[in-house]
Amino acid sequence: MALKATIFKAELHIADMDRNYYHDHTLTIAQHPSETDERMMVRIVAFALHAHEDLVFGRGLSNEDEPALWKKDLTGAIDLWIDVGLPDEKEIRKACGRAQQVIIYSYGGRSADLWWDQNRSKLERTKNLTIVKLPPDTTSALAKLVQRTMQLQCTIQDGEMWLADDNERVQVNLTTLTSSTPSLR
Repeated sequence: MALKATIFKAELHIADMDRNYYHDHTLTIAQHPSETDERMMVRIVAFALHAHEDLVFGRGLSNEDEPALWKKDLTGAIDLWIDVGLPDEKEIRKACGRAQQVIIYSYGGRSADLWWDQNRSKLERTKNLTIVKLPPDTTSALAKLVQRTMQLQCTIQDGEMWLADDNERVQVNLTTLTSSTPSLR
């Protein structure tokens, strides 16, 4: 018998002064049995950075044809494809062919560094790809915010991001490894 996803609920209050975007989102997040709390929180960070009424979570780790998050236009064309982790280089290039803009949020410390070293030369040539790295101390601090029901406040100002609940406040450090798109968000 296959294990089922664990459902998390999050009230995400976003104050993004860089984009003049102030909105509350009620999120239902399905955590695949093999997904870590860190990965789930990186998905929430990606959602907050690109928040939009049309941005939705993909069906998860079990479906390779969908990203962690995506935004489609009214015709069904993919405007934004967001994935997290260390996806296969061929899958990234495939996504770049399907979407107007692709953003990868990589994490994992040394394994993320090795992944970047192995794929850098091929990925830097891609015209619509941005890769952003989160350090291990940031992702482990984000994982400490995880609860089945979360109340999260996100503040983005002058390129800095903070994610907080009632007890903890985490500065989300992001390093852009490559960006060939006009705007990160």
